Amino acid sequence: MIGDAANFTSAGRTHWGWIFAIFILLLLLPAVFDTNTPTLLGIWALFALSLGLMWGYAGILSFGHAAYFGLGAYTYAITSMNLGESTVAWMLAIALPAFVAALVGAMMFYGRISDVYMGVITLVFSLIMAKFMGATAGDAYVIGNTRLGGFNGIPAFPVLNVPGDPSTPIFGTALYYVVLCCLLLCYLVSRWVLSSAFGRVLLGIRENEARIELLGYNAPAYKTAVFSLSAAMAGMAGCLFASWAEIVTPALFGLGQSVEVIIWVIAGGMGTLMGPIIGAVLLGSMKLLLGGQTFIDNSLVIGAILVLVVLLLPKGLLPSLMGWRKQHGQSSVNRAHTNSLRRRGGERRTQRSASEQDKTGR
Repeated sequence: MIGDAANFTSAGRTHWGWIFAIFILLLLLPAVFDTNTPTLLGIWALFALSLGLMWGYAGILSFGHAAYFGLGAYTYAITSMNLGESTVAWMLAIALPAFVAALVGAMMFYGRISDVYMGVITLVFSLIMAKFMGATAGDAYVIGNTRLGGFNGIPAFPVLNVPGDPSTPIFGTALYYVVLCCLLLCYLVSRWVLSSAFGRVLLGIRENEARIELLGYNAPAYKTAVFSLSAAMAGMAGCLFASWAEIVTPALFGLGQSVEVIIWVIAGGMGTLMGPIIGAVLLGSMKLLLGGQTFIDNSLVIGAILVLVVLLLPKGLLPSLMGWRKQHGQSSVNRAHTNSLRRRGGERRTQRSASEQDKTGR
């Protein structure tokens, strides 16, 4: 359940030991495996984290979150091709989705649009972006030196480079480390936000927005801010994906991309930050493994997994595991307490028996 009261006490808690151990493990990963697939999984994990922050802790579900992922990718591709280097393109790929999300969010939240219509608006916005970018074939659709390319997309743009040094591109293992650092940074920023007063207000909005407003908080402003922050993180993921794939197409705005990230968050567990990351990595790995075969459609497998998770693990994978661990620990404590009471009762009976024997002997 998203509104579990336990989330209020754990929203800002950071388990530094686990984070440090996982980070060291991921740092050593390139020594054992090729970094191409882990880089893509890290990008998807960042994308899922961006939605998990907004949906799991503020209760805002965007059915068109891929719009900001694709907008970040296209912004990076167009800007880097015009400027010939990635520093400004990187910053714009984060800033522009955040700005667009702030405009869309302000319209929805200050307009007091209900959750149902908000889902429709976010979905339609993503579909409009996909339709528009797919119709940009031809010489008329040019931004600077960059042709948008329609369904063919934009290929052959400069990849990420060392800031200020276009002659030193970042790819392969170096790109993997950049993705890893971005994922860690966004995770820690999300933890910091949730542990602050801003994060507590977000949790209150998720539980009861009317009560938060009665306390004097401007709920639409908080919702617009977290909507914009989530879009900035999605734009960063889109920028990294563009540099990894070296091509961007209108499919990045598509419905399939938006549905996948929602499934990742649900399967991993809402109300947590690690849950969406784990869901993206596990389901993303399964998607890549199934991509090499034609026996069964990937969508059927992902859909079946979603149904099973909803039926068997309604809270998601990570919250369910945490709940089982807590229940097991509580059972161990209860058993130890019961055994202790039994031992004390046995000692008291022994003492009473010895006392009665003493009295009888006398």
